[in-house]
Amino acid sequence: MRLLITLMLAMALSACTHVKTQTVDVFGDDTGCMEGPMAQFGQYIGNWNIRSSGLAQDGSGWSDGPEAQWDFTCLGNGTAIQDFWKPAGSPVGTNLRTYNSASGSWDIAWAVGGQPGFAHISATQQDNGEIVMTYISPPQDPPRKITFFPAQANSWKWKLEFSFDGGTTWTEVFRINATRRQ
Repeated sequence: MRLLITLMLAMALSACTHVKTQTVDVFGDDTGCMEGPMAQFGQYIGNWNIRSSGLAQDGSGWSDGPEAQWDFTCLGNGTAIQDFWKPAGSPVGTNLRTYNSASGSWDIAWAVGGQPGFAHISATQQDNGEIVMTYISPPQDPPRKITFFPAQANSWKWKLEFSFDGGTTWTEVFRINATRRQ
């Protein structure tokens, strides 16, 4: 009997040594970010070089802005999309974007080095494929909105607009042209 118990314990312990530990790679699979509503921002997944330009404060014309890199990644196979904004010579920022199926919109948390807390942003895809983002909190003065234009295979565009009349009209003040980094 003692031999039988010893043999059973040995077999059980032997089986335990062959158990594989499963780890989850939160960055490993983009599939969930390329389907359904997640594809709205999923189309930007990748690493991008950024060229920007800004409108002069007096409205007299546009000038080149700083270059940057902007990297988008899928988290948890479709749980969220996170991006990392890396401008030359300025603090790094990040957005965490989650789709809210109840409201049909995106909840976005934006944080940037040197600024306290998060900004809460909401985004909705329009019928033409553009994604329009508006700040929820803290209130922005002047009010602003950001538009992502549909991505092409290796590029996309973005614009920032301010309203100086409480949201009746909008003035484009900053532009981004993104090209895929190889």
